[in-house]
Amino acid sequence: MTLENKTLIVAAVETYLEQHPLSQSELCSKSGVNARYMINIRKGDFTIKEGTKIIDIADKWFNRLADFIGFETEKSYWKTVPTDQMKSILATLKDAKQNAETAIITGDTGCGKTFVANLFAQKNPADTYIIKVGSSDNLNDLLIKLLGKLKIQAYKSSKSSKIRTISSYIRALSENGHEPTIIFDEAEYMKQPALCALKELYDVLNGWCALVLIGTDQLTQNIEKLKRKNKAGIPQLYRRIKFRIRALPTIDRTFKDFLNGIETGLKRWLQTNCENYGELHDVLVPAMREAERTNQPLTEDFVKMVLGLK
Repeated sequence: MTLENKTLIVAAVETYLEQHPLSQSELCSKSGVNARYMINIRKGDFTIKEGTKIIDIADKWFNRLADFIGFETEKSYWKTVPTDQMKSILATLKDAKQNAETAIITGDTGCGKTFVANLFAQKNPADTYIIKVGSSDNLNDLLIKLLGKLKIQAYKSSKSSKIRTISSYIRALSENGHEPTIIFDEAEYMKQPALCALKELYDVLNGWCALVLIGTDQLTQNIEKLKRKNKAGIPQLYRRIKFRIRALPTIDRTFKDFLNGIETGLKRWLQTNCENYGELHDVLVPAMREAERTNQPLTEDFVKMVLGLK
Protein backbone atom coordinates (compact mmCIF):
# COMPACT_ATOMS: atom_id res chain seq x y z
CA MET A 1 0.00 0.00 0.00
CA THR A 2 1.35 3.42 -0.90
CA LEU A 3 2.04 6.18 1.60
CA GLU A 4 -0.61 8.27 -0.19
CA ASN A 5 -3.28 5.60 0.34
CA LYS A 6 -2.38 5.26 4.02
CA THR A 7 -2.61 9.03 4.45
CA LEU A 8 -6.00 9.12 2.72
CA ILE A 9 -7.29 6.35 5.00
CA VAL A 10 -6.16 8.24 8.11
CA ALA A 11 -7.87 11.40 6.87
CA ALA A 12 -11.06 9.43 6.20
CA VAL A 13 -10.87 7.92 9.71
CA GLU A 14 -10.61 11.38 11.28
CA THR A 15 -13.63 12.56 9.31
CA TYR A 16 -15.52 9.43 10.32
CA LEU A 17 -14.78 10.02 14.01
CA GLU A 18 -15.95 13.63 13.71
CA GLN A 19 -19.25 12.43 12.27
CA HIS A 20 -19.92 9.57 14.69
CA PRO A 21 -19.92 9.36 18.52
CA LEU A 22 -17.10 6.81 18.62
CA SER A 23 -14.04 6.91 20.87
CA GLN A 24 -10.61 5.71 19.76
CA SER A 25 -10.96 2.70 22.05
CA GLU A 26 -14.31 1.80 20.48
CA LEU A 27 -12.85 2.28 17.01
CA CYS A 28 -10.07 -0.20 17.85
CA SER A 29 -12.53 -2.67 19.32
CA LYS A 30 -14.97 -2.55 16.41
CA SER A 31 -12.42 -2.45 13.60
CA GLY A 32 -10.07 -5.00 15.16
CA VAL A 33 -7.05 -2.70 14.88
CA ASN A 34 -4.39 -3.00 17.58
CA ALA A 35 -4.64 -0.02 19.96
CA ARG A 36 -0.87 0.56 19.91
CA TYR A 37 -0.93 0.79 16.14
CA MET A 38 -3.94 3.10 16.18
CA ILE A 39 -2.15 5.70 18.30
CA ASN A 40 0.74 5.92 15.84
CA ILE A 41 -1.48 5.73 12.76
CA ARG A 42 -3.57 8.70 13.86
CA LYS A 43 -0.35 10.66 14.49
CA GLY A 44 0.75 9.96 10.94
CA ASP A 45 3.54 7.67 12.13
CA PHE A 46 3.16 4.42 10.20
CA THR A 47 5.86 2.55 12.11
CA ILE A 48 5.88 0.77 15.46
CA LYS A 49 8.64 -0.24 17.85
CA GLU A 50 8.85 -4.01 18.37
CA GLY A 51 11.62 -4.82 20.81
CA THR A 52 14.72 -2.97 19.63
CA LYS A 53 13.48 -2.63 16.05
CA ILE A 54 11.34 -0.05 14.28
CA ILE A 55 9.08 -1.79 11.75
CA ASP A 56 6.37 -0.63 9.35
CA ILE A 57 2.79 -1.10 10.49
CA ALA A 58 1.40 -3.83 8.23
CA ASP A 59 -1.00 -2.92 5.43
CA LYS A 60 -3.66 -5.21 6.90
CA TRP A 61 -4.32 -2.74 9.74
CA PHE A 62 -4.97 0.07 7.28
CA ASN A 63 -7.22 -2.23 5.25
CA ARG A 64 -9.20 -3.10 8.38
CA LEU A 65 -9.74 0.57 9.11
CA ALA A 66 -10.78 1.24 5.52
CA ASP A 67 -13.21 -1.70 5.53
CA PHE A 68 -14.76 -0.61 8.82
CA ILE A 69 -15.47 2.97 7.75
CA GLY A 70 -16.40 1.98 4.18
CA PHE A 71 -13.47 3.76 2.54
CA GLU A 72 -12.50 2.36 -0.86
CA THR A 73 -8.74 1.93 -1.25
CA GLU A 74 -8.97 0.49 -4.74
CA LYS A 75 -11.02 1.28 -7.81
CA SER A 76 -14.58 0.07 -7.40
CA TYR A 77 -16.25 -1.72 -10.29
CA TRP A 78 -19.60 -1.98 -8.52
CA LYS A 79 -21.70 1.05 -7.73
CA THR A 80 -24.16 1.18 -4.87
CA VAL A 81 -27.65 1.46 -6.30
CA PRO A 82 -30.57 2.57 -4.07
CA THR A 83 -32.82 -0.35 -4.98
CA ASP A 84 -36.33 -0.74 -3.62
CA GLN A 85 -34.96 -3.42 -1.30
CA MET A 86 -32.26 -1.09 0.05
CA LYS A 87 -34.74 1.70 0.70
CA SER A 88 -37.10 -0.66 2.51
CA ILE A 89 -34.35 -2.22 4.67
CA LEU A 90 -32.88 1.14 5.66
CA ALA A 91 -36.30 2.56 6.52
CA THR A 92 -37.15 -0.46 8.67
CA LEU A 93 -33.79 -0.43 10.46
CA LYS A 94 -33.98 3.30 11.10
CA ASP A 95 -37.50 3.05 12.48
CA ALA A 96 -36.62 0.08 14.69
CA LYS A 97 -33.51 1.85 16.00
CA GLN A 98 -35.22 5.13 16.80
CA ASN A 99 -38.14 3.46 18.56
CA ALA A 100 -36.28 0.52 20.15
CA GLU A 101 -38.64 -1.97 18.53
CA THR A 102 -38.42 -5.46 17.08
CA ALA A 103 -38.67 -6.12 13.35
CA ILE A 104 -38.28 -9.03 10.96
CA ILE A 105 -37.07 -8.37 7.41
CA THR A 106 -37.40 -11.09 4.80
CA GLY A 107 -36.30 -11.02 1.19
CA ASP A 108 -34.90 -13.04 -1.68
CA THR A 109 -31.38 -14.39 -1.62
CA GLY A 110 -29.02 -11.93 -3.29
CA CYS A 111 -31.24 -8.85 -2.90
CA GLY A 112 -28.65 -7.03 -0.77
CA LYS A 113 -29.86 -7.71 2.79
CA THR A 114 -26.41 -8.28 4.28
CA PHE A 115 -24.83 -5.47 2.27
CA VAL A 116 -27.41 -2.94 3.46
CA ALA A 117 -27.22 -4.14 7.09
CA ASN A 118 -23.45 -3.59 7.03
CA LEU A 119 -23.96 -0.19 5.42
CA PHE A 120 -26.37 0.74 8.22
CA ALA A 121 -23.83 -0.42 10.82
CA GLN A 122 -21.14 1.76 9.19
CA LYS A 123 -23.44 4.76 9.54
CA ASN A 124 -24.31 3.86 13.16
CA PRO A 125 -21.10 2.31 14.51
CA ALA A 126 -21.35 3.18 18.19
CA ASP A 127 -24.31 0.99 19.07
CA THR A 128 -25.17 -1.33 16.17
CA TYR A 129 -24.20 -4.99 16.49
CA ILE A 130 -24.57 -7.52 13.66
CA ILE A 131 -24.60 -11.22 14.52
CA LYS A 132 -24.21 -13.63 11.60
CA VAL A 133 -26.28 -16.75 12.28
CA GLY A 134 -24.59 -19.94 11.13
CA SER A 135 -26.37 -23.10 10.06
CA SER A 136 -24.84 -25.05 12.96
CA ASP A 137 -25.27 -22.33 15.61
CA ASN A 138 -27.20 -23.24 18.73
CA LEU A 139 -28.51 -20.77 21.29
CA ASN A 140 -25.28 -20.71 23.29
CA ASP A 141 -23.25 -20.06 20.14
CA LEU A 142 -25.36 -17.00 19.29
CA LEU A 143 -25.16 -15.66 22.84
CA ILE A 144 -21.37 -16.03 22.79
CA LYS A 145 -21.22 -14.21 19.44
CA LEU A 146 -23.31 -11.38 20.89
CA LEU A 147 -21.19 -11.19 24.04
CA GLY A 148 -18.13 -10.97 21.78
CA LYS A 149 -19.63 -8.07 19.85
CA LEU A 150 -20.44 -6.32 23.12
CA LYS A 151 -16.94 -7.08 24.47
CA ILE A 152 -18.38 -8.75 27.58
CA GLN A 153 -16.52 -11.60 29.28
CA ALA A 154 -19.30 -13.96 30.39
CA TYR A 155 -18.71 -16.97 28.13
CA LYS A 156 -18.67 -19.61 30.89
CA SER A 157 -21.92 -18.58 32.55
CA SER A 158 -25.27 -20.28 31.94
CA LYS A 159 -27.47 -19.30 29.00
CA SER A 160 -29.99 -17.52 31.24
CA SER A 161 -27.14 -15.67 32.96
CA LYS A 162 -25.75 -14.63 29.56
CA ILE A 163 -29.14 -13.22 28.58
CA ARG A 164 -29.36 -11.24 31.84
CA THR A 165 -25.83 -9.90 31.36
CA ILE A 166 -26.58 -8.85 27.79
CA SER A 167 -29.85 -7.23 28.84
CA SER A 168 -28.20 -5.25 31.65
CA TYR A 169 -25.46 -4.00 29.32
CA ILE A 170 -27.90 -2.97 26.60
CA ARG A 171 -30.22 -1.17 29.02
CA ALA A 172 -27.23 0.74 30.40
CA LEU A 173 -26.32 1.81 26.85
CA SER A 174 -29.85 3.07 26.29
CA GLU A 175 -29.89 4.95 29.59
CA ASN A 176 -26.68 6.70 28.52
CA GLY A 177 -28.22 8.13 25.37
CA HIS A 178 -27.42 5.40 22.84
CA GLU A 179 -29.91 3.67 20.53
CA PRO A 180 -28.64 0.07 20.69
CA THR A 181 -29.57 -2.14 17.77
CA ILE A 182 -28.94 -5.88 17.52
CA ILE A 183 -29.25 -7.39 14.04
CA PHE A 184 -29.32 -11.14 13.49
CA ASP A 185 -28.36 -11.69 9.85
CA GLU A 186 -29.22 -14.90 7.96
CA ALA A 187 -31.75 -15.54 10.73
CA GLU A 188 -33.46 -18.27 8.71
CA TYR A 189 -30.89 -20.57 10.35
CA MET A 190 -32.23 -19.83 13.85
CA LYS A 191 -33.42 -22.92 15.67
CA GLN A 192 -36.33 -23.12 18.10
CA PRO A 193 -34.30 -22.42 21.29
CA ALA A 194 -32.74 -19.33 19.70
CA LEU A 195 -36.16 -18.09 18.62
CA CYS A 196 -37.46 -18.61 22.15
CA ALA A 197 -34.49 -16.64 23.49
CA LEU A 198 -35.48 -13.85 21.12
CA LYS A 199 -38.87 -13.78 22.82
CA GLU A 200 -37.09 -13.44 26.17
CA LEU A 201 -34.84 -10.67 24.84
CA TYR A 202 -37.91 -8.94 23.44
CA ASP A 203 -39.60 -8.99 26.84
CA VAL A 204 -36.66 -7.45 28.69
CA LEU A 205 -35.42 -5.06 25.98
CA ASN A 206 -38.56 -3.81 24.22
CA GLY A 207 -38.38 -0.04 24.44
CA TRP A 208 -34.66 -0.21 25.24
CA CYS A 209 -33.12 -1.85 22.18
CA ALA A 210 -34.02 -2.60 18.56
CA LEU A 211 -33.98 -6.32 17.74
CA VAL A 212 -33.98 -7.06 14.01
CA LEU A 213 -33.98 -10.45 12.31
CA ILE A 214 -32.98 -10.45 8.65
CA GLY A 215 -33.32 -13.51 6.43
CA THR A 216 -35.14 -15.21 3.60
CA ASP A 217 -38.81 -16.11 3.85
CA GLN A 218 -37.65 -19.46 5.27
CA LEU A 219 -37.42 -17.59 8.58
CA THR A 220 -41.10 -16.73 8.76
CA GLN A 221 -42.07 -20.10 7.27
CA ASN A 222 -40.12 -21.83 10.05
CA ILE A 223 -41.74 -19.70 12.75
CA GLU A 224 -45.22 -20.39 11.35
CA LYS A 225 -44.45 -24.12 11.09
CA LEU A 226 -43.31 -24.25 14.73
CA LYS A 227 -46.38 -22.26 15.75
CA ARG A 228 -48.70 -24.75 14.04
CA LYS A 229 -46.97 -27.52 15.98
CA ASN A 230 -47.46 -25.47 19.16
CA LYS A 231 -43.77 -25.69 20.01
CA ALA A 232 -42.89 -24.18 23.38
CA GLY A 233 -42.46 -20.42 23.28
CA ILE A 234 -43.22 -20.01 19.58
CA PRO A 235 -46.91 -18.92 19.81
CA GLN A 236 -45.82 -16.28 22.34
CA LEU A 237 -43.04 -15.10 20.01
CA TYR A 238 -45.39 -15.03 17.02
CA ARG A 239 -47.86 -12.82 18.88
CA ARG A 240 -45.10 -10.31 19.54
CA ILE A 241 -43.74 -10.14 15.98
CA LYS A 242 -46.83 -10.87 13.88
CA PHE A 243 -47.30 -7.28 12.74
CA ARG A 244 -43.59 -6.44 12.66
CA ILE A 245 -42.73 -8.61 9.64
CA ARG A 246 -41.59 -6.65 6.60
CA ALA A 247 -41.36 -8.56 3.31
CA LEU A 248 -39.06 -6.85 0.81
CA PRO A 249 -40.14 -6.10 -2.78
CA THR A 250 -39.19 -8.72 -5.34
CA ILE A 251 -35.99 -8.23 -7.31
CA ASP A 252 -36.22 -6.28 -10.56
CA ARG A 253 -34.82 -8.87 -12.95
CA THR A 254 -34.27 -6.28 -15.68
CA PHE A 255 -31.48 -4.81 -13.49
CA LYS A 256 -32.06 -1.55 -15.34
CA ASP A 257 -30.34 0.61 -12.71
CA PHE A 258 -27.22 -1.56 -12.84
CA LEU A 259 -26.79 -1.99 -16.58
CA ASN A 260 -26.46 1.53 -17.92
CA GLY A 261 -23.87 1.54 -20.69
CA ILE A 262 -23.76 -2.26 -20.98
CA GLU A 263 -23.72 -3.67 -24.52
CA THR A 264 -27.18 -4.88 -25.61
CA GLY A 265 -26.27 -8.53 -26.17
CA LEU A 266 -24.53 -8.77 -22.80
CA LYS A 267 -27.43 -7.01 -21.12
CA ARG A 268 -29.89 -9.61 -22.46
CA TRP A 269 -27.57 -12.44 -21.40
CA LEU A 270 -27.29 -11.04 -17.86
CA GLN A 271 -31.05 -10.61 -17.58
CA THR A 272 -31.56 -14.21 -18.69
CA ASN A 273 -28.89 -15.84 -16.54
CA CYS A 274 -28.66 -13.77 -13.34
CA GLU A 275 -31.39 -14.26 -10.77
CA ASN A 276 -30.41 -11.55 -8.28
CA TYR A 277 -28.08 -8.62 -7.57
CA GLY A 278 -25.51 -10.89 -5.95
CA GLU A 279 -25.14 -13.03 -9.07
CA LEU A 280 -25.00 -9.91 -11.23
CA HIS A 281 -22.13 -8.64 -9.10
CA ASP A 282 -20.29 -11.96 -9.29
CA VAL A 283 -20.44 -11.87 -13.09
CA LEU A 284 -19.73 -8.23 -13.80
CA VAL A 285 -16.98 -7.32 -11.32
CA PRO A 286 -14.34 -9.87 -12.44
CA ALA A 287 -15.28 -9.28 -16.08
CA MET A 288 -14.93 -5.50 -15.75
CA ARG A 289 -11.61 -5.90 -13.98
CA GLU A 290 -10.28 -8.18 -16.71
CA ALA A 291 -11.65 -5.98 -19.49
CA GLU A 292 -9.75 -3.02 -18.08
CA ARG A 293 -6.55 -5.06 -17.58
CA THR A 294 -6.58 -6.39 -21.16
CA ASN A 295 -8.11 -3.30 -22.76
CA GLN A 296 -10.95 -5.38 -24.22
CA PRO A 297 -14.58 -4.33 -24.74
CA LEU A 298 -17.09 -5.71 -22.26
CA THR A 299 -19.22 -7.98 -24.45
CA GLU A 300 -21.22 -11.15 -24.00
CA ASP A 301 -18.45 -13.25 -25.56
CA PHE A 302 -15.79 -11.64 -23.38
CA VAL A 303 -17.79 -12.23 -20.18
CA LYS A 304 -18.34 -15.87 -21.12
CA MET A 305 -14.62 -16.25 -21.72
CA VAL A 306 -13.77 -14.76 -18.30
CA LEU A 307 -16.27 -17.09 -16.62
CA GLY A 308 -14.92 -20.10 -18.51
CA LEU A 309 -18.21 -20.60 -20.33
CA LYS A 310 -16.72 -20.37 -23.79
